[in-house]
Amino acid sequence: MNWIALKMLMGNRGKYFGMIAGIAFASLLIAQQASIFCGLMLQTSGQVRDIGGAEIWVMDPNVRFVDDVKPLSDTDLYRVRGVRGVDWAVKFYKGLARSRLEDGNFQQTILLGLDDATLVGAPPNIILGTLADLRKPNAVIMDLEGYQLLWPGQEPHIGKRFEMNDREAEIVGICRASRTFQTFPVVYTRYSQALQFVPPERKVMSFVLANGQPGTNPQALCRQIEQQTGLRAVTQNEFAWITMWYFMGATGIPVNFGITVALGFVVGTAIAAQTFYLFTLENIKQYGALKAMGAGNLSLMGMVMLQAAVVSLIGYGLGVGAAAWFGQMSQNSGSKLAFYMPSVVLVGTGLAVCLISVLASLLSLRRVLALEPAVVFQS
Repeated sequence: MNWIALKMLMGNRGKYFGMIAGIAFASLLIAQQASIFCGLMLQTSGQVRDIGGAEIWVMDPNVRFVDDVKPLSDTDLYRVRGVRGVDWAVKFYKGLARSRLEDGNFQQTILLGLDDATLVGAPPNIILGTLADLRKPNAVIMDLEGYQLLWPGQEPHIGKRFEMNDREAEIVGICRASRTFQTFPVVYTRYSQALQFVPPERKVMSFVLANGQPGTNPQALCRQIEQQTGLRAVTQNEFAWITMWYFMGATGIPVNFGITVALGFVVGTAIAAQTFYLFTLENIKQYGALKAMGAGNLSLMGMVMLQAAVVSLIGYGLGVGAAAWFGQMSQNSGSKLAFYMPSVVLVGTGLAVCLISVLASLLSLRRVLALEPAVVFQS
């Protein structure tokens, strides 16, 4: 029976390829848009994931995401260091600075100030210069994409100079960093140097980066820091998710991408259902003949579901493959497109395709189950 079902399916090439095209289009649209959404969400938390060496972030209780900086006082640092189980804790500055280039143009830049003694939170991948050069006066390390934004078409090299807050800064290193949601250049420097690049304020420390003693549970230590200091303490992974959840709840990004994904689902269902139903009508006499020869409803249901499963599997593979190829080609071409396809996108797209195939086969199943075997004898 399965062999007969496949012969019926592939015998009508037009309907066969039409159903595959409908499923493939739906899979492509769902997987592509979901992957772009995941890429955008990763960009919102990119700076949190780039800060290495510290497993705990301590901040003001009212901070909602990584860019919602509410300064702390220097005494907060010592209070965190005094919590039992804390191995070390250091200052960390994060803010925006207005940079002035040689041609007189201005550009907002993300300024990160690292602890002077340990340089915790240093750039993850330095491609030009060394981290030790950051100890020089007015020294900064800039991310590669930021450098290309400020000096388009120029080959990256160290020694480039620009101004921040009327103070000269010298680029002593170029690094690779995660793309940020604001797409501003990212500049790393020492904490004390960062304070000279920004207007003076009474409170300037943005976060406290800390690590627990060996064997200490990070989540338990975070709760202890909160109870003892009244500040908010979360792990690096928790802070990344807090930031992503903020953007998902406070912006229209999920709604916009959700509408596109839903549109792909509806269009794919409509195309597959209509084509599959027409295919069933054209083969209704064959189903009637099988019923007249003793085939039961369960056998006919199995044939219809097998046909739907084959079409869905092929369409799913083509659609997801095309989405992955699109994302890879975009990244290889240097496009700024945010694209990240985790396994959850593949699973979610697969579930959507399964639902499409079920909905598309329902009309056909109803027609086949209500079929009278006598139809085969009609002219």
